[in-house]
Amino acid sequence: MSTPAADTAAPETGEHTLPAQRVLQRLILPLEASPDIVPLYIEREDARSGATGGSFGLGSASSRKKKSDETAAPRVEAQVDVSELNQRHAVTVPARTMRSFGTYFNAFPAGYWRRWTPVRKIRLVVRTSGAGQIVVNRSSARGTIQRHESRTVDNAGEQVFDLPLTAFGDGGWYWFDAYAGDGDLTILGAEWTADAELARTEGSFAISMTTMNKVEYCLDNIRTIAEDPELRSMLDVMYVIDQGSDRLRDHPAQLDPLQEQMGDQLHIIEQGNIGGSGGFSRGMYEAATSGSATYVVNCDDDIVIEPESLIRLRTFADFATKPTIVGAHMFDLNNRSVLHTFGEVVDPWRIQPALASADAVLGHDLASEPLRSTPWLHRRADVDYNGWWMCLIPTETVRAIGLSLPVFIKWDDAEYGLRAKKAGYPTVSLPGAGVWHMSWTDKDDLVGWQAYFHERNRIITALLHSPYSRGGRVVKESQFMDVKHLISMQYYTEAGRLLAQHDVLAGPDALHPVIGTKLPQIREMAGEYDDAAAKKDPDLYPPIHVDKPPRKGKPFTQPHRLMLPAWTAKTLVKQLVAPTKEKAAQHPEAAIAHQDAKWWRLAAYDSALVSNAEGTQVSWYKRSPQQVRDMLADAVATHVELHRRWPELQQEYREAAGRITSFEEWERTFAANPAPRREEDRAENDRPVSEGPSA
Repeated sequence: MSTPAADTAAPETGEHTLPAQRVLQRLILPLEASPDIVPLYIEREDARSGATGGSFGLGSASSRKKKSDETAAPRVEAQVDVSELNQRHAVTVPARTMRSFGTYFNAFPAGYWRRWTPVRKIRLVVRTSGAGQIVVNRSSARGTIQRHESRTVDNAGEQVFDLPLTAFGDGGWYWFDAYAGDGDLTILGAEWTADAELARTEGSFAISMTTMNKVEYCLDNIRTIAEDPELRSMLDVMYVIDQGSDRLRDHPAQLDPLQEQMGDQLHIIEQGNIGGSGGFSRGMYEAATSGSATYVVNCDDDIVIEPESLIRLRTFADFATKPTIVGAHMFDLNNRSVLHTFGEVVDPWRIQPALASADAVLGHDLASEPLRSTPWLHRRADVDYNGWWMCLIPTETVRAIGLSLPVFIKWDDAEYGLRAKKAGYPTVSLPGAGVWHMSWTDKDDLVGWQAYFHERNRIITALLHSPYSRGGRVVKESQFMDVKHLISMQYYTEAGRLLAQHDVLAGPDALHPVIGTKLPQIREMAGEYDDAAAKKDPDLYPPIHVDKPPRKGKPFTQPHRLMLPAWTAKTLVKQLVAPTKEKAAQHPEAAIAHQDAKWWRLAAYDSALVSNAEGTQVSWYKRSPQQVRDMLADAVATHVELHRRWPELQQEYREAAGRITSFEEWERTFAANPAPRREEDRAENDRPVSEGPSA
């Protein structure tokens, strides 16, 4: 499949013809030039004032902590004016100023191309008009910056730089800076290219987007694809798996024009709510069986896409030495210059997500600490998986290792990456490919109904992939988490965790039958627990009453690590046998903000008002010694059973993995979970919406 921006014809020089070049990456500027995302594309330095839009040297605030914030000199902000950014691939550098493209979306991630593709040299072509200077820089894996080559330009023309990749074994980037002379210098465009013959293929992609009651987000993303002719030229089919009650086809005024514009390239499939794993599996299934796509891109519905990211994922996958999963990074939708995570692995001892680099920072703000001045961003981050907010998977891989585990939500993407890695399909989280998504750093999905899926799916992942006897630390850590929730009066959360443990013990063949019913079951349990009930305002509860204030007025503090076992044992005994204060049943003893609701603080109260992570609701936690006794006994029994049966369960789950992730098993689950019929569904509808699998 040919692509408008994929190939550039090489000029002839004498009797020799240069190899045909294929564009790997091109200069882009924001589609919407809002100030919060400009630093991801371009930075400035005013040669007259020395003001910069960020630290241009090595070492940022995160890597060079100042001794005192009071003595630190204030930094002058000089971000590029958004009025300059009115084109997608060109920009004018005003006289006697500098613009740097050593940014997330415009620097070239040389270390990744060096490691995962056969490309060993690239070509940078910069087209200019006006007088000035083009400086090509490079960095090492340690983040040290070197000037590679400088060219003076004095008229309209094309500057070609041939750049080796041999010294980028552990990481490093290339980028260029543009300096204007006494007049304006215009960058008319720039491309990073390589020998087209080095690509394994020139593939197309399908998109699998799962949605549930997020119509506006989903329609916006369909519109982004529909209005981009280059993406459309690479697109096989965009599958939108609608599992909500507010369905896309309930909004014909918005959907119909998009359907008409995309035609057969947009296929909406309605099915019952079987979670992210069920929605993504359906899209992966359709792409691997119905179309001709080389790849399928799993996408969340509530993202904002940088369209170039899809092109870059596809191009990198085409050049990868072997079929490779290629994922995009996630930026914070509410703080758009913040890079949520640069790459993730699964800690094999704990079976918990971890940052791929020890120096990495979760939630790094590239507006205040740019790429060029943040050393850890220059080291290549090798990952185990990429989140399915946007992740390209070869359909060859899907046919070889199957679909997602039937686990509804949580751990489906991580487990798939680990499974693919074992089968010889690596994952690369590719810099320069990113989406904006709501960050979960301000959420707490370990509490409430989602706790069930975290607990069950983590243990299943450990059974399938832990290299350690009896899962390393997983069983021990799970038991400790049960104790923390119990002494925190989070009984609804603990009820979900206990159900999860029992369901793991029930074996792998129980997963598919309950995928569409488990969430309603968990939510129905909420009515039995005070901590699951919530109101919008603390004034809707009785006033706070304290019988005995804290000792000497001091707030509760976290117990010292060495004292933690003794403190926990003492606290647990109190929770088990000490009666609750009579007044605490009628009046909460404290109002605790979510960020202060630590388990060791909650354990000090018989009742408390606790706000949720979003700050929208307040629950009244009430201590119940009987609940603690019953649940603790159950938790101890399940963990003894998990530890005792671990080798048996491990063999059972590993033997079943291929079967429960197979196309055939998922076909039965799709058929068993159709979209609920509604009264309005009885009318004939000609819109191309399907329910059953295509194959």
